[in-house]
Amino acid sequence: MLARIWSSAIVGIDAVKVGVEVDVSGGLPKTIVVGLPDAAIQESKERVKAAIKNAGFAFPVRKIVVNLTPADLRKEGPSFDLPIAIGVLAASEQVNAYLLGDYLFLGELSLDGSLRPVAGVLPIAAAASRLGISGMIVPENNAQEAAVVKDLSVYGFQHLTEVVRFLDNPEKYQPVEVDTTAKLSQSSKYYLDLKDVKGQVHARRALEIAAAGGHNLIFVGPPGSGKTMLAKRLPGILPCLDFSEALEVSQIHSVAGLLKDKGSLITTRPFRSPHHSASGPSLVGGGSFPRPGEISLAHKGVLFLDELTEFKRNVLEYLRQPLEDGQVTISRTRQSVEFPAQFTLVASTNPCPCGYFGDDIQSCTCSPRQRTQYWAKLSGPLMDRIDLQVVVSRLKAEEMTGKITGENSQLVRERVISARARARARFAKDGQVSCNSEMRSHHLRDFCQLDDGSRNLLESAIWKLGLSARAMDRILKVSRTIADLAGDDNLQTSHLAEAIQYRTIDRMQ
Repeated sequence: MLARIWSSAIVGIDAVKVGVEVDVSGGLPKTIVVGLPDAAIQESKERVKAAIKNAGFAFPVRKIVVNLTPADLRKEGPSFDLPIAIGVLAASEQVNAYLLGDYLFLGELSLDGSLRPVAGVLPIAAAASRLGISGMIVPENNAQEAAVVKDLSVYGFQHLTEVVRFLDNPEKYQPVEVDTTAKLSQSSKYYLDLKDVKGQVHARRALEIAAAGGHNLIFVGPPGSGKTMLAKRLPGILPCLDFSEALEVSQIHSVAGLLKDKGSLITTRPFRSPHHSASGPSLVGGGSFPRPGEISLAHKGVLFLDELTEFKRNVLEYLRQPLEDGQVTISRTRQSVEFPAQFTLVASTNPCPCGYFGDDIQSCTCSPRQRTQYWAKLSGPLMDRIDLQVVVSRLKAEEMTGKITGENSQLVRERVISARARARARFAKDGQVSCNSEMRSHHLRDFCQLDDGSRNLLESAIWKLGLSARAMDRILKVSRTIADLAGDDNLQTSHLAEAIQYRTIDRMQ
């Protein structure tokens, strides 16, 4: 007898509907899986056989052929265990088969028949209506994740026998429900507060500008000046994720297998901080079956690269295209996938190998040649893509021991939200742009017009700092953000002058 079950596979972060056809017929007892399965699916034959027996059902002592369609799509992972098992039971007439076409099945089976959670459930649930699916049956630990998607009936079970009982009598079960509004309302509780930072007025201002316009930022200063402390507080002044953003971020983490430990929905801005020993593929993603890397996991959040000059130069060059386009494309022989990568880059580094060049307290022991070689690790094109370049000095004794603190994150966030609202209103007719850092050339012509005084100032800065055309565009974008924070519709010379000062380490040696 033939049975057909619906399941799904992940390509990038997109879901593809997969048919699991199971045929039980006469012949020597043998189980064959076809349709480009990977090793994990080939091994599912033994898991499914043991699970069916230990769950109290009879495993057919006949020839069993499992076909995964479409046949030219490579399938991977243990999520096909449950649909294969249900297909075997349906083909051997041990389960009611009339509902099989209404649901999509996902889940890994243990040898005793219990269901284990799998990765990638959320993007499949998000694409359910496009795939023609009205309901999903998943492991209980994945149910909250899938139920985040509205207008989708999700049922979570702990054991294979529970799935069979559901198919025999579905009226006794209620779908899982998740209150996404309540989850999003808790999003700001987990951020570090900016009020913990003493002094560093210039650096705090740069953080506010970066948050308001989505600009990339680098802190340069001696050890102990608070670079990391400042960077970790950027997510706390960014606007909270809305539902569509939270869903998009959660889908990426689901594909990477990280959502199982973080609940059903990621409601806080991601903050990713890879070690400087990270490889290029770990940053941008990759593998035989491409998976998102750190820059995609930081989507809609912050990617923090501490000790930037300790990263290998070729690894940093991987960042250039994602910083420009907001996405990364990974090409393989059989497929090409795209991962979103709209993140704010925050980096920190010492000014020289010893760390004390320009410090008022401790003298630098590096030679000019050593400092030149140190900064040579950062290419000009990469530095051009960093909008705000800030020198951070160590605090004075009275600043460290004093009780005076700056504004808390909530007050700064309110100004950031107001500035972003002005930008959104300005770009309302262009659905591709959400903040100033994403402006294109025609946006700069329309929204960053300069008077004669401002133009002369910019030309002087280009000549003295040796700025590229890309760096000039970055200055105009930062100027537009500064104007938004000030509530001004037009760029003023003061806005441009403040933006220019954030390019003073472009040629630091």
